[in-house]
Amino acid sequence: MIKVQIEAGKTIQLSDIQLAETPLALMEMVVTGQSEPQSLRNSVYQVRTIDSERIRMRGATTLQAVLNTELGIRFSNDLTLGTSDIQLMGMSGQNVKVLLDGIPMVDRGSTRESLGQIDINSIERIEIVEGPMSVMYGTDALAGVINLITKKNHSGSNMIVSARLQEETAGKEYDPLTERGAHNQSLGLTWQSQNLQFSGNVTRNNFGGWQGNAVGREKEWLPKEQMLYTAGARYQGSKWNVWYRFNGADETIRYFGRRNVELTAVDKDYISKRWFHQVQSEYKVSEKLNLNAVMSYTDYSRRTLTTNVDANDRRTLSLDAGAQDKSVFTTTFFRGTAFYKVSHGFSVLAGVDFSNNASSGARISGSPTIGEYALFIAPEVKIGEVLRLTPGLRFLQNSVYDAPPVIPSLNGKLTISKNLDYRFGYARGFRSPALRELYFDFVDASHQIFGNTNLKAEYSDSFNSFLVWQAASKAHLRVTSTIGGFYNIFHDQIGFATDPKDASKTTYLNIHLFKTTGFTIDNKLFTKHIQASIGASYVGRYNQFSADPELYGELPQFEWSPEINANLLYTFTKIRAGINLFYKYTGKLPNYESADLISVNLAETAGYHMADITINKAFGKYVNLLGGVKNLLGVTTLNNTSTDTGNAHSTGGAVPMSYGRSWFLGLNFQWSKN
Repeated sequence: MIKVQIEAGKTIQLSDIQLAETPLALMEMVVTGQSEPQSLRNSVYQVRTIDSERIRMRGATTLQAVLNTELGIRFSNDLTLGTSDIQLMGMSGQNVKVLLDGIPMVDRGSTRESLGQIDINSIERIEIVEGPMSVMYGTDALAGVINLITKKNHSGSNMIVSARLQEETAGKEYDPLTERGAHNQSLGLTWQSQNLQFSGNVTRNNFGGWQGNAVGREKEWLPKEQMLYTAGARYQGSKWNVWYRFNGADETIRYFGRRNVELTAVDKDYISKRWFHQVQSEYKVSEKLNLNAVMSYTDYSRRTLTTNVDANDRRTLSLDAGAQDKSVFTTTFFRGTAFYKVSHGFSVLAGVDFSNNASSGARISGSPTIGEYALFIAPEVKIGEVLRLTPGLRFLQNSVYDAPPVIPSLNGKLTISKNLDYRFGYARGFRSPALRELYFDFVDASHQIFGNTNLKAEYSDSFNSFLVWQAASKAHLRVTSTIGGFYNIFHDQIGFATDPKDASKTTYLNIHLFKTTGFTIDNKLFTKHIQASIGASYVGRYNQFSADPELYGELPQFEWSPEINANLLYTFTKIRAGINLFYKYTGKLPNYESADLISVNLAETAGYHMADITINKAFGKYVNLLGGVKNLLGVTTLNNTSTDTGNAHSTGGAVPMSYGRSWFLGLNFQWSKN
């Protein structure tokens, strides 16, 4: 800090001044579910944020690696297909809406593969809203929303060049020459003038797989080669701005088969391509009226390339049924909104939504399409400075299912005192079955999953409330504590079931009743040198066998699982370095199961601890070095006492979590010119 004394009539010459952001002095702004960007404290929704500093200090190369220590979030891994899925507050990925700058991402089905196909180097921050957002964002938003906010250069620099290089072990396996371990490179360029901005980024992620306990050519964790592309153009005027953004992903996951007695093997490449175009425009008509329009088009395909490998490593294409399968999913999306501020105490957000989902492929029955058309309105009423209420209505038309005439919601924030706020919310949810659940048939060595055209749409009623106490808010100290609870009731939830005529086959069915409930507590501390948080959650999932005590006896209505997490970022300002700790305990996951529908037994997936430690150091103005250890405690698989091993989506067998303790070292370079 430089003190300057100003005297009348004298000119003072100062050296270059560099402004540094002080998080404690700035109000954290959020955009998800808001009529306009506003401070986190003024929002009627309970929004969790992960800022750019935490993302950078994780040393993460995927979004999953950033989210895996967040409360209420779990990931499951399918090692056969090389994919992972997310759970939020006890609800699976099919009920979680993933957004990129507010625009929905497209997935083949219930598995949220899109989280692994977005370049983390392009993400500025992540906003997580728990609870249903179906009025604002439509179907799939029953559990909540994860909004990925991309970087937008507003620093005043005319040009920014950034580069990133990171090397990481896969457990104890590492060799850059044979591509063992993880190898990541990224290069980005941004140019802007007063009104124009152009940007582009290309990232390569190469993971050589992990041998683990596999033998021969096989690997427990499949190798993955990924190229990610982003490009953008933006025009910013005094009242009107428009921007275009392209996100591309070219991904290949490789499965190396075991050689048989004839020394031949079957290999498979799972090749995914995602081309995501989005255009957004904003127009400020007046101080009271703002218009916004967004449009996107997604072309997503995944194909299987199967080859037979002989004893001399010569390859030929497999001619088996489904060996060269390809499925294509396309989505066209449009949203237009108008925000009108009638007065200080009353404003209205209204809009229209349109989406058209189409699919085709050998494993898909015909070329089905599903269209949705919606009109929504969400006024905000301020009663003095004490109460904010945001009721909402969504009128929906679905081309396949009879949607409810209206989907309601109500969210509010009560300011109890200067430092204490209470938020509450209710929402009705609706989700029509996805194309994959209706028409997609998937059969391979480990899966036999068949679509079900007789599925019903899901409905839900969700309640949540949060009490937020801002214990201290000073120039160099901010302390907040949040305690919250939720209760969700689902009717006709779509899940997996075994075909009663063939236990090896899996299909989709409607679960008559499902519930989740729980509470969370979260505490945050910000000082000049420290960012720290500690929290806990206790989540219950409905036990369907408890509904029939005469047959199964007295059983608890919910199966409970705890979580605890803690984060610490400490900065050594004088030496421009820092040390960071990210920790989460995920408790055991109980599950009642029945093999004969007469008796039940309690199965459990073991709990585990996940911890990462990173150290960062800046060199000069442009270079930052980041290194550390991930999965410090070396978790690989979890014990599981379930005896259900009959199909691809059974709960039996050891549960894969990671490839063990890994070490990484990364170099970040950023140069800017004004």
